[in-house]
Amino acid sequence: MIKDLVSRNRTCRRFHQDYAIEIDTLCELVDLARLSASSGNIQPLKYVLSVAPEKNRSIFPCLGWAGWLEDWPGPAEGERPAAYIVVLGDTELHGSFDFDAGIAAQSILLGATEIGLAGCIIADIDRPRLRRALDIPGRFKIILVLALGKPKEHVVLEPVGADGDIKYYRDAEGIHHVPKRSLDEIILD
Repeated sequence: MIKDLVSRNRTCRRFHQDYAIEIDTLCELVDLARLSASSGNIQPLKYVLSVAPEKNRSIFPCLGWAGWLEDWPGPAEGERPAAYIVVLGDTELHGSFDFDAGIAAQSILLGATEIGLAGCIIADIDRPRLRRALDIPGRFKIILVLALGKPKEHVVLEPVGADGDIKYYRDAEGIHHVPKRSLDEIILD
């Protein structure tokens, strides 16, 4: 059921780094994005795929990991993603990519969840550094990076408390808590 899949599709920031992901798996996930809706059916997104440890090492330092976890620099060696999908917008096809990128990222992550993987949509990117690291031509706008791997953390959803705080956090056992607003709060009459 789709609600179960969406509920299990949680942002994950710690992975079993030694769990290998095949390039064919990334191609299958990108195919889900290809088949998804595209604004005006322009289909302006392109993708750079990485499963090679050395390429992954060049991507990792270009990324910011968790805004609300201010003292956490990102996953430690051994807990880093086994794969990345860099989402690009082809400026020769269109100038706006936000809707397409969001739809594509969600399709990819739902597909990843279905096969037992997890991921993190990252927009905090040192774009000039990543462009140099991957030799990305200037015509492509770097939109997002999807970090993927076998999840090594437990994520739980919980209601937003009376104080209204929506900041995710980790407890003493390392469990990642994500407060979610209630349905009544987000539907306006």
